[in-house]
Amino acid sequence: MFKRKPRSYAQMASDMVWPRGGWSRSAQYVVHRVRRLPDEPHRVARGFGIGVFVNFTPLFGFHLMLAMGMAWIMRANMLAAVLGTFVGNPLTTPLIAVLSVSLGRRMLGVHGSASPGAILKEFTSAGQELWQNFLAIFSDAPTQWDRLGTFFDSIFLPYLVGGLLPGIVLGIVAHYLTVPVIRAYHKRRAAKLRKRAVQLGLQVDRRDGGLPRA
Repeated sequence: MFKRKPRSYAQMASDMVWPRGGWSRSAQYVVHRVRRLPDEPHRVARGFGIGVFVNFTPLFGFHLMLAMGMAWIMRANMLAAVLGTFVGNPLTTPLIAVLSVSLGRRMLGVHGSASPGAILKEFTSAGQELWQNFLAIFSDAPTQWDRLGTFFDSIFLPYLVGGLLPGIVLGIVAHYLTVPVIRAYHKRRAAKLRKRAVQLGLQVDRRDGGLPRA
């Protein structure tokens, strides 16, 4: 009777594009969760910075595993790394993709359109060809690698190369912005606990003072 009604797959997909509380509330939730993580501020901040960096890689579908793996290697907080990947969402990912691909193409001397629509089209086309080649293993259909080769040279490699610099810079910025936030929260929480302990101690002293001694 009082159980929460499970969300449908359509509602889950809709929340990924536009959360019910809006992206502003989602961002506040991520910040709230990060600062409440029970770990050293530098470890949490390092993990969150790793998650931000991972958003600048073209390894869609593997961002969570990549962030957790890097956090484990660098001795950072793994949950904070996962939360850092939430910076990449339907609003920010097109901007990240355009920036990374454009910068990577300039560095590699590759020409082509770097609009969000063109990049999405190339990813979709490459995914379809990869899926068709996978299905060809179980049938007599021929495999084709033309579109994947073009995709790798014009999109994937520029994305990978171009995303390194902004990813590292913003990951470092996220780290140094997160540390004071976590420290301030820990200090505020410690002050509240001390205040509560003092209040409880005063109450106990008053009760003890009112009790008759044997």
